[in-house]
Amino acid sequence: MLLDLGVAGAVVRSWQHGDETSLVRHANNRKVWINLRDKFPHPYTPADAERWIAFATAQEPQTNFAIAVGDEAVGGIGLDLKTDVERRSAEVGIWLGEACWGKGIATAAAKAMTEYAFATFDVCRLYCSVFAWNGASMRILEKAGYTCEAMLKKAATKDGKTIDVYLYAMVR
Repeated sequence: MLLDLGVAGAVVRSWQHGDETSLVRHANNRKVWINLRDKFPHPYTPADAERWIAFATAQEPQTNFAIAVGDEAVGGIGLDLKTDVERRSAEVGIWLGEACWGKGIATAAAKAMTEYAFATFDVCRLYCSVFAWNGASMRILEKAGYTCEAMLKKAATKDGKTIDVYLYAMVR
């Protein structure tokens, strides 16, 4: 898959072997990690990158993609397709290396992934959870057309702090 984001030469594309070095360079950053689930490792090592690339390239259907500028993977975006009674919902996850913040890349990627998800999968609801301290991600989702549905009090513990989480969603 390849989606041109129309901003800063960025695209959303499949992860590929060879992305490991740039993945480590952009993912191994506390400022990135602090806003993600704990399953995203910190420090982010070459072994972590190798495991991720092996996982993402073997997925069927493919739901995790690289955000790339030029030939360099600078972030990631993906969908967690839900099952059972939530089978028409998917959780969106996105991260971007600090060097690319503030350029509109994450907003463009969120819009592209939203369109891709609705066109490709039998989902009618996409959602994303955002830690209370992450105002930048809230603005990205709002610019991408998501609505804040709820503030979940003390819903997550990250870096030793139990914090509120904002739930953003888009329904079609």
